[in-house]
Amino acid sequence: MAVSVRLVVIGVGNAFRRDDGVGPAVVDLLRERAARGSLPAGVRLVCCDGEPGRLMALWEGAELAVIVDAARARPGHPGRIHRLEPDGCPVRRAGAASGHGLGPAEAVALARALGAMPGRLVVYAVEGADGSLGTGLSPAVAAAVDPLAERITEELVRHSPPQDDAPAAGPHAMLER
Repeated sequence: MAVSVRLVVIGVGNAFRRDDGVGPAVVDLLRERAARGSLPAGVRLVCCDGEPGRLMALWEGAELAVIVDAARARPGHPGRIHRLEPDGCPVRRAGAASGHGLGPAEAVALARALGAMPGRLVVYAVEGADGSLGTGLSPAVAAAVDPLAERITEELVRHSPPQDDAPAAGPHAMLER
């Protein structure tokens, strides 16, 4: 009997705010990989604006939820990737450092209070350079998309049970917008 592992990758952001679109850009690349069968079967790939209730609904029942979001740091290093596992760590409100009014940090705090955390949560934050209106990532952030998609792919594969007789993710991956 095959073990069912629910995996979800959530790209948080707004593609019309330049580097804030890094989450959706990574999810788009992962969708291409899923179409080629490069992801484990059943991975759910979604984009979200970061509103806490929507994030919680997207990771509901997931054994592994991966969030990809833009971040601002001072001093900043655009394109630098941070990997965070908030399980058991205090969550600090992002405040002015966030491009969202409410977002992943608030979702984690609320989910903890409600007992609605996924089995495991990993957050990849990519430092951005440009949050102005418009489309297209800055060069440094665009250069981080492929390496980050590779890291996430490896993480999903490590978290998945062996798929000896199972087909590749291809048409079985759950693709959503």
